[in-house]
Amino acid sequence: MEFQIIEQSDLNKLVVKRTGEVKLGERIRLVETDLLEELQNSKAQFVLLGIPEDIGPRANCGRGGADSAWQAFLPKFLNIQSTEELSGEEILLLGNFDFSDLVGSGNSDLEKLRTAVSKIDEQLSGLIKLIVEAGKVPLIVGGGHNNSYGTIKGCSEALSQAINCINLDPHADYRALEGRHSGNGFSYAKAEGYLSHYSILALHENYNSQNMLEQMQQDGVQFSFYEDLFLRDSIPFTQATQTALEKVKQVKFGVELDCDSIENFPSSAQTPSGISALQARQYVYQCGKEKNAVYLHLPEAAPALEKGSEDLVGKMLAYLVSDFVKARKINFL
Repeated sequence: MEFQIIEQSDLNKLVVKRTGEVKLGERIRLVETDLLEELQNSKAQFVLLGIPEDIGPRANCGRGGADSAWQAFLPKFLNIQSTEELSGEEILLLGNFDFSDLVGSGNSDLEKLRTAVSKIDEQLSGLIKLIVEAGKVPLIVGGGHNNSYGTIKGCSEALSQAINCINLDPHADYRALEGRHSGNGFSYAKAEGYLSHYSILALHENYNSQNMLEQMQQDGVQFSFYEDLFLRDSIPFTQATQTALEKVKQVKFGVELDCDSIENFPSSAQTPSGISALQARQYVYQCGKEKNAVYLHLPEAAPALEKGSEDLVGKMLAYLVSDFVKARKINFL
């Protein structure tokens, strides 16, 4: 396991320069000295990193492919126009983890996969802790939703308190504590005292077990169903988002958006019935406006599962990250 720092030479290969224009990648900040020193001294408010792994979804008996999101995202994000709304100087680009040595891409041994996820937890939580201790907001792209646990743990340890979390997701990821995988990041975080209040938007009734729903009710988890929001028209989506935010925003909270929630989007558990791209952007922006939003996590995108979808996936992820930064940076001014 190692972390690959993005250097200027890497950036030069990804940014397409054009006369009369300035791209985000020409303004974004890089680690030029020691990582810890850079985190403490950089004027950037946000820290961007990638997790190209699909071990967590496979450990949850699901499909791989989530390891391909970061590579699709980065060039699209770096080639956004640098403007007054988002110049790039607000962001410190770290790089990405490399977990390729943990298990083979074809390995289906659940015990080995779940042991590997625990090792990913350790590495991720340690880095997130350093970022949050430095007063920065992590922006995490790629990988499975197993990485919610490491992110929540790192934030909690940095802040010396349990944090809250809001999640837009067809699946609650609150499965049994049976060994780590993408389906139980939140239940583990809750059981171990890193997660306080958990609010979930737009769960799909067909894909969350009755036992899990009862456990969430017992643990005080607040949730709404996709069917209530869009099939039965019980409550408008933006209002449901605000209701969920009211439950979490009084203290530091994480913002999670599982790409499985977006209709027909290439992801680990792609759905034909989900939210629109616009609604995903509205959710991220609405959450980002809150001063206590402590991180953004975008897991489960999997362009490798749909040939020719890299541009679409990369651009959508770039929209979501830029929307969150534009909303959240208001609180740093």
